[in-house]
Amino acid sequence: MIYLDNAATSFPKPPEVGQAMAGVMEKIGGNPGRAGHAGALAGGRIIEKCRELAAEYAGIDQPERVIFCLNCTDALNIAIRGMLHQGDEVLVSHGEHNAVMRPLMGYHDQGKIRVNMLPPDARGLLSPDMVRQSITGKTALMVLCHASNVTGVIQPAKEIARACHEKGIPLLLDAAQTAGTEDIASVHADMIAMPGHKGLLGPMGTGLLCLGNHMLPRPFREGGTGSASESMRQPAMLPDRLESGTANLPGIAGLCQGLKFVLRHRGAIAEYEHALAGRLRLGLKNIDGVQVYGAEDAPRVGVVSFNVGRMDSGEVADLLSSQRIAVRGGLHCAPAMHAYLGTEGSVRASVGPYNTEEEIDRFLQAVQHIAGK
Repeated sequence: MIYLDNAATSFPKPPEVGQAMAGVMEKIGGNPGRAGHAGALAGGRIIEKCRELAAEYAGIDQPERVIFCLNCTDALNIAIRGMLHQGDEVLVSHGEHNAVMRPLMGYHDQGKIRVNMLPPDARGLLSPDMVRQSITGKTALMVLCHASNVTGVIQPAKEIARACHEKGIPLLLDAAQTAGTEDIASVHADMIAMPGHKGLLGPMGTGLLCLGNHMLPRPFREGGTGSASESMRQPAMLPDRLESGTANLPGIAGLCQGLKFVLRHRGAIAEYEHALAGRLRLGLKNIDGVQVYGAEDAPRVGVVSFNVGRMDSGEVADLLSSQRIAVRGGLHCAPAMHAYLGTEGSVRASVGPYNTEEEIDRFLQAVQHIAGK
């Protein structure tokens, strides 16, 4: 199989990811933080090591401000629901995923908050000056999709963060498509939501929320933490405040190895994926009848979306799947982005560190064949 669906979840993983997960299941029988025996302590050490590596990657100087989540959607929900109050206004870009828009629009429809979606320029980039001009006395938060999961276009997050901070507004960065390849630490976002199973090369069911020094969301999931057990109130200290219940130790062990791999090859993965995506985009543009989305001169991650003539994107994806090529067709949970592009869906091919130039060329031959027919 030629796997080009890394924007949904990366595959394959580094071998050590699966080995670490199996090692936990086979050799560690303890629940971290719930006992003092060897198994529980060993599990606790794995969790703290992973927390330290994630803090290093995200540029967080206090590892306890790294929160383990179910996935990136969970991390975004914790940040959004834990920071907003009645009457607040939220700024968002046009490229937000439904993981952001659905909780926000739910509050909006209930009359609790107001959502202001800012339009981009011709390249699909949000202007930091527009952000400054859009901030009002009621603005409480800005949420920014760092890179579109449809076009791959990377927003000028560092400059937008600076614009928000000039006005005293926190920035929540959705790094679903940039964690693992881009330098997210240099953005200096106040909160960063990351999936463990995409660019960080960990397993599904893992995610991270990294909190800046002044960010303290209210918990919306409460319960046992293994700490302050004498109290029936949720602990105030981090990370316990936002981590209730038994941790996904096998998943975190796998994520720990994925983070080690990413940190070891920092920069090289991004360079390789950018080169593959460039080859993919150029090849698609040279096929008659294929429309490729995303401005040519905008910075992008390894995500390329296109359509073949007037064919339905799902039909194209199915035809490619029949040739053992994995891509994704549809709206990609980003309806506002497709409204901006004027499409009813697209075929998305997304590269990862294990793809090869030969695979890209074979994929292009398959698309050429479909377009020709």
